[in-house]
Amino acid sequence: MDVAVLTAFLVPFLPFLTKLGEKAAESAAGKFGTDAWEKAKVLWEKLLPKVEEKEAAKEAIADVANNPEDADSQAFLRNQLKKLLEKDENAELVKELAQIMNENAPDGTSGTQIVQTVLENSGVVAGQITGGTIIGAIQTK
Repeated sequence: MDVAVLTAFLVPFLPFLTKLGEKAAESAAGKFGTDAWEKAKVLWEKLLPKVEEKEAAKEAIADVANNPEDADSQAFLRNQLKKLLEKDENAELVKELAQIMNENAPDGTSGTQIVQTVLENSGVVAGQITGGTIIGAIQTK
């Protein structure tokens, strides 16, 4: 289980996941797409009991939910999830999370498909990938 991929997937959903049951949270399906939202909710339901057991993990979730763009908060969350998932007692949870992350992967590949749209950035796109395939387009106004 790649904790960095799990964290990157969950970060945009956390402001909504932390408010599950509230009307505003259900608008996330329209924002992110039904499949992605449902996957995020299933992952969250699996992770939440373990997160609730650890004060630092709860703090990391709250920080990211309040400011999803903050790289330091994301790093703190990634570190807390890594510690949580490295515990031997959570081996079955790791397997379940990996299976959920791999569901509906494109063309039989494993992992999560991340689609990023850059609307305007002076025509410059920077990024890094290890393995896999990148398909993209840059559109300017």
